[in-house]
Amino acid sequence: MTRIMLVDDEENILRALRRILGSPEAWFGDRAALDPEAADAPRNAVEIFTSPKAALARAGEGVAFDIVISDYRMPEMDGVAFLKALREIQPNTVRIILSGYADMQALIGAINEAKIHRFICKPWDDYTLCADIRQLFQLQNLQVENERLADEVRHQQGIISRQELELRRLEAETPGITKVRRTSDGGILLDDD
Repeated sequence: MTRIMLVDDEENILRALRRILGSPEAWFGDRAALDPEAADAPRNAVEIFTSPKAALARAGEGVAFDIVISDYRMPEMDGVAFLKALREIQPNTVRIILSGYADMQALIGAINEAKIHRFICKPWDDYTLCADIRQLFQLQNLQVENERLADEVRHQQGIISRQELELRRLEAETPGITKVRRTSDGGILLDDD
């Protein structure tokens, strides 16, 4: 199952995206009706947020999201600032900006600062949106697998330890699990208080 986070201050946009991306058609395209694999495929877990701050809090809970699609213009913070903060929490997440506001400076900032994978203009075409997301998701899976294989080789060559290898695996599986926050006297902080 693919975990998708959608962030936009307009609820109608969020509902439309959830409907599109939550279905097997989003991942199997026109083959969905004919492909037995598509019929058995689990629906995608799509979480929607009208608040970027709430979305960041959810991402910080250790729930790994595969794909995050964010609007560019939102009241609390813009999409670039949101995706930049998200990248700190979950660096392996596919990051996409979906916006009706197509300013070249904003696009350059999104690419350079938030390291977005794609900028998609509103209104979008459902087929193209799903095809782009499928392609990005497959590319990201290949990159994660290449990184895992490279770590295995580093371990075999004695460059990294089995413990470091396991810590990297755990961090990729559940972001934030390996980061322990401590007080000044060495105690462990369990929450933000």
